[in-house]
Amino acid sequence: MEWIQQLINGISLGSIYALIALGYTMVYGIIKLINFAHGEVFMIGAFVGFYAIAGWGLGFFPALILAMAVCAVFGVLIERIAYRRLRNASRIAALITAIGLSLLIQYVVIYVRGAQPEAYPDALSNKTFDIFGVQISSQSILILSVSIVLMILLQFIVHRTKIGKAMRAVSHDMDAARLMGINVNTTISATFAIGSALAGAAGVFFGVYYTKIEPLMGIIPGLKAFVAAVLGGIGIIPGAMVGGLVLGVVETVVSALGYSLWRDAAAFIILILILLFRPSGIFGKNAREKV
Repeated sequence: MEWIQQLINGISLGSIYALIALGYTMVYGIIKLINFAHGEVFMIGAFVGFYAIAGWGLGFFPALILAMAVCAVFGVLIERIAYRRLRNASRIAALITAIGLSLLIQYVVIYVRGAQPEAYPDALSNKTFDIFGVQISSQSILILSVSIVLMILLQFIVHRTKIGKAMRAVSHDMDAARLMGINVNTTISATFAIGSALAGAAGVFFGVYYTKIEPLMGIIPGLKAFVAAVLGGIGIIPGAMVGGLVLGVVETVVSALGYSLWRDAAAFIILILILLFRPSGIFGKNAREKV
């Protein structure tokens, strides 16, 4: 029963990683860019949720929606200001820009509000349910449920809406999509908006789950979400979901075995193993390239 409980906790944590990883994999699938500033979008979402609950007295769901909206706008601004002009530049230029933008956001937030951590307010009543001997908190159930709903909604948007079809077309061949009348700039901005909104939701979930947030909080979860995206297959949306869940379960199992100090290292050990033995990820396929 204890292992079942740890599995449920791992899936709840993994759903947070999955929401962040979706932003990485969507952006990479469209413009082949690893947006290393995505962890800072996650951090901004956590702080927007914090101020909405603690400062403005909003409930959990209004704060969640506000955080997602703010992060969506923030993601579009990041794409418009930092990445659009580098779309045809070398990969290394875009990568350096992403790292620099990440540091810029971190230290602007520190300059504005200071570096001290904040305790997340109790936006949800945390009850414990005993189901066949397994202790499950209501917060874990809610985080997992809302995360699943958001992932299903993302799948609906990608496969059943006009903007989703445009995103898949641009991902497949940007030039051909432009010739077919698709507004590539709008489609890429929409991709950044959706991915950033999911990261904002993950930030609120993280604050509720761990009860402490601070301006540098996006570094480790952002890197772990990147590992989750690579694990599932970078650029593949179902892969990011599965990769996040697997990573969360692995971390929880490592902690349950008494190696809690190794839980962060476990993610990067997985990354090394994936790059060595299956670089394309769980759902990825090896593609031939003409030289």
